[in-house]
Amino acid sequence: MSLPRLRRPLAVAILFALCAPVMADTNAIPACPIGTVICPRPAADWSLCPKNDLLDFYQPGLPTDGDRAAADTEVTGRQTVSSDGENYVLEGDASIRQLDQLIRADRFTYGQASTAWTAEGNVRYQDRDLLMSATTARGTTTPSAATLDGVRYQLLSARGNGRAAVAVLKDDDHAELTDTSFSTCPLDTPGWEFRAREMQLDQAEGVGVARDLSFRVGDVPVFWLPYATFPLDDRRKSGFLFPEFGYSSERGFDLTVPYYLNLAPNYDLTLTPRLMTQRGLMLGGEFRYLTDSSRGDIEVQWLPDDRGGEGGSRSLFHWDNRSSFSPNWGAVIDVNHASDDRWFEDFGRSLNIAATSLLPSSAYLVGNGTWWNAQVGGDEYQVTDPTLVPSAEPYRRLPRLTFNADHALVGGLDGGLKSEFVAFSKDDAVEGRRLDLYPYLAYPIEAAAYFVRPEVGYRYTRYDIDRDDDTRPDRGVPIASLDAGLRFERALSLAGDDYTQTLEPRLYYLRVPYRDQDNLPLFDTQETPFSFGQLFRTNRFVGADRQMDANNLTVALTSRLLDDSGDDVVSASIGQIRYFDEQRVQLPGRPATDYSGSAYVAELGVRLDDRWRATFANQWNPNTDRTDLSSIGVQNRFGRDGVFNLSYRFRRDFLEYVDGSVLVPVSGAWRLVARWNYSLRDDTTLEAFAGLEHDSCCVAWRVLGRRYVHNIEGDATNALYFEVEFKGVGSIGQKTGDFLRRAILGYQ
Repeated sequence: MSLPRLRRPLAVAILFALCAPVMADTNAIPACPIGTVICPRPAADWSLCPKNDLLDFYQPGLPTDGDRAAADTEVTGRQTVSSDGENYVLEGDASIRQLDQLIRADRFTYGQASTAWTAEGNVRYQDRDLLMSATTARGTTTPSAATLDGVRYQLLSARGNGRAAVAVLKDDDHAELTDTSFSTCPLDTPGWEFRAREMQLDQAEGVGVARDLSFRVGDVPVFWLPYATFPLDDRRKSGFLFPEFGYSSERGFDLTVPYYLNLAPNYDLTLTPRLMTQRGLMLGGEFRYLTDSSRGDIEVQWLPDDRGGEGGSRSLFHWDNRSSFSPNWGAVIDVNHASDDRWFEDFGRSLNIAATSLLPSSAYLVGNGTWWNAQVGGDEYQVTDPTLVPSAEPYRRLPRLTFNADHALVGGLDGGLKSEFVAFSKDDAVEGRRLDLYPYLAYPIEAAAYFVRPEVGYRYTRYDIDRDDDTRPDRGVPIASLDAGLRFERALSLAGDDYTQTLEPRLYYLRVPYRDQDNLPLFDTQETPFSFGQLFRTNRFVGADRQMDANNLTVALTSRLLDDSGDDVVSASIGQIRYFDEQRVQLPGRPATDYSGSAYVAELGVRLDDRWRATFANQWNPNTDRTDLSSIGVQNRFGRDGVFNLSYRFRRDFLEYVDGSVLVPVSGAWRLVARWNYSLRDDTTLEAFAGLEHDSCCVAWRVLGRRYVHNIEGDATNALYFEVEFKGVGSIGQKTGDFLRRAILGYQ
């Protein structure tokens, strides 16, 4: 699929999106509120299904629990005839009821001593779980058992219906059906159904057994099994899961057939063999466990022989664990390893996964209390970007110990400590150990209309470095800050609606004397991108190897327009740091600067109504007279499910792209989805897809054509995704719904 073919559906989708708000039902409430980042997965929509005729004889108000065998039996009829006082013939609205079991027919015979009965003509059966109609029926009330012929049934505890030549209800929990079918489609016109020569249902164990089972779409058999077992409720059971399949130009036809093993109540295993026609057979599995003190999963993927790409054996390992040893102590483990630096590029199914450059692993013993927290462990990173040189691999931090505390002292005075000890190691690089301590005192004053937060501290950092000279450098520097703000409010009326407007000025003064740090190594420190939050931080560097010098005053102003519920209708902020001294502490190779002020940072968010939202952010640098960052985003929710997103983002010398995405309900059954993410800086498409979704009573399907960049060199992959959901049972194909929820903001 070429890019021009993808642009055309996207252009049509955007045109639909721009026109749809006019055509959409303005009274329909959006299924996902404006501003929600990822909409929750909706429940299956059965609104397109016609009503099952069996529901016409549903009798409401019957008990849903209780022991049927211990309940009295009630036999009624308009006309009752008995020749011996023991055996009765009942006609005219005749019925037998025992607790939740209600059987009605035109004519009943009933033996009082044997409790045996027969029913003829318009037989209707109901209990707490299902409705059935039959041509004839027979059974006993003690014990409770029934046999029905020519059955049509409707489940009440779940979605589903079908037919059976004979249904034998042995007791409350066990049933046998002969020549039976099951579907969630309309009973008389099933689009798909399961058919079985014989089926046994055990509600007590939650297991069903079928013999001579086939799955059919229309009258076409899709697969056949001589014997199969399946769950009747949410209890887990071993067996095949629905397959996933798709196509891409890098992997060819891609098929995964999972098999689930319910090994024990607290652990299970899912085997995931994956066949890629251009790569080979990948073996995989996920083991999940849950104990009184731990939970986690271990995932392994292994391709014995890659017939394309890198060749040879390739693998991926992942272990995630959370343990609790006591109310205050536990362990967190996240271990990852890939066999090579192109694993995610070759086998990742999304742009984000394919662009993974560093694969982290960590293991920590963690503790926390009411006023303290601590960690003991270590972490490392694996380079998974083939364009990075080995020296770009971050240092291993093993061991790493942190201890942080914050406790009230006297009156409103608080005292605290932030501390860290790390041992850094790396192949072919200078290694060392670092101790970083920051004790501080704070006296926060909080009120409804203002706050004042003074803080003073002293940061001391000491090294033990494996080098020839200056092996124990250190740095000590006092840090003082004062954060203060006001909050003004006033009532405001606009277009007949009442609002509250706020005006929130904020000042933040920071004083950190200069200390020469050129002799300190750079183990894990880098400069963070400038943002609005950076206006109120004590350090623009992440990591303890650099502490910036400062004699700065941040001036910021925020104003909000709040509706009656307290939600933001408009939120606007602007701020700048004013420098009174030059900025001397820099990363190696960067000269000191003597700016009078930082870039101006502005943010604006506007919620026009429940359907329109716009955001804007900009950083203008007066020192270079250029814009460093700019972003604009617009979202519209139209009708109940429609979504339109358009955004632009720019960061100087790094990125510039435009991103548009839409979900357009064409009708109650058809929806159009599309996205185009285009890099203006590289003049190339990062990702584009277009697709259709169709929904019906019992079947939903979607097909997507996608082109996306799959590696750092900019190589693109064409892919085709197809998914069919048989409602109430499961889906086959690739899980495109999860992908669309991440790709289209507001998709549901």
